[in-house]
Amino acid sequence: MSNTYIFSSESVTEGHPDKVCDTISDAVLDACLAQDPTSRVACETFVKDNHIGVAGEVTTSAKIDYKQIMEDTIREIGYDKSCADGTDYSYTCNFEASALDKYVFIGEQSPEIAQGVDAEAAADKETEEQGAGDQGIMFGYACNETPELMPAPIAYSHALSKELTRLRKDKVLPWLRPDAKTQVSVEYIDDKPTRITAVVVSTMHAQEISTPEIREAIKKELIEKVLPAEMLTDETEYHINPTGIFVIGGPEGDAGLTGRKIIVDTYGGKGRHGGGAFSGKDPSKVDRSAAYMCRWAAKNIVAAGYAERCELQVSYAIGFPDPVSIFINTFGTSTVEESKITAAVKEVFSFKPADIVKDLDLLRPIYLASTNYGHFGREDAGLPWEETNKVDALRAILGD
Repeated sequence: MSNTYIFSSESVTEGHPDKVCDTISDAVLDACLAQDPTSRVACETFVKDNHIGVAGEVTTSAKIDYKQIMEDTIREIGYDKSCADGTDYSYTCNFEASALDKYVFIGEQSPEIAQGVDAEAAADKETEEQGAGDQGIMFGYACNETPELMPAPIAYSHALSKELTRLRKDKVLPWLRPDAKTQVSVEYIDDKPTRITAVVVSTMHAQEISTPEIREAIKKELIEKVLPAEMLTDETEYHINPTGIFVIGGPEGDAGLTGRKIIVDTYGGKGRHGGGAFSGKDPSKVDRSAAYMCRWAAKNIVAAGYAERCELQVSYAIGFPDPVSIFINTFGTSTVEESKITAAVKEVFSFKPADIVKDLDLLRPIYLASTNYGHFGREDAGLPWEETNKVDALRAILGD
């Protein structure tokens, strides 16, 4: 008897208030690393109406103009009156790059946290190696549902959001505005995606465009061009701006905070999440770097053909270099014993924080490329944890 269910995942565009904050936090991180690769950064951003601020702990030799980064990032996202120049539509949002009240609450990293992370001896520290910046659990996931080895619902949702932004910035649909959300529901039969049952798109827009015009254009120019035609059926439901008018959006319509879109950032709920957000954190924070490492390992396992689905969990103790645990689950889809896969992963990949940073070359300003449209599955962004360059090493141990 077949097992049938529907699974949904959502995505948001870079103009969503939470993503505005994630983007600013990662812009600060990249600016620090560009000048000082040894920077320690934990930057949170908040925004509401025309008020915006950054807070956190930054230890760096870099010279950072936090207020300028805020303004430049917001303008790049598209919250700028000049973004509507040359169109027939007025810019209606009151959240605007050049008219913001900006706040900065930045201190330095706690010396007690630094003591645990630094690769040197300290009083009562258990090791001289670089340790994890905090305790915690991190997950990585991969599956063979899409070419990028991501779950289909989140891959489709991100594709819609990314194209929606392109249609706005290229002025193909000049009435689009930065804030939008997408959602795709996929029917599975025996854990295989078979069809899309529902598509939801809610997008901020200029006041002059009508809802029927929006619905027609989004279906024609976005949904039907992005989603696989074979996955859309006569029964697929379309909900486009289902509440009607959506003129007041972005931070004017809702407050935003860094780190509130962790399921959007990862696997859309198909793979588990340890709870720690990514944006604004340098790679000494295992919340970010170890989650990237887990994805790298899981993706290579699936790419090598040893499982159709793979989830990998690691856990750490603050200040200690070796993981407390490593667990691999292939959900009954593995072609060899899971214990053998685990042993091979431990041989091919090192999960010590210092080795993660070195092996993935993480002390570079690469993080803005990961902020929007998913930290995983972004094969177009040059992210090192998306490489399948360890397939041969795994096969050398486990066989073809």
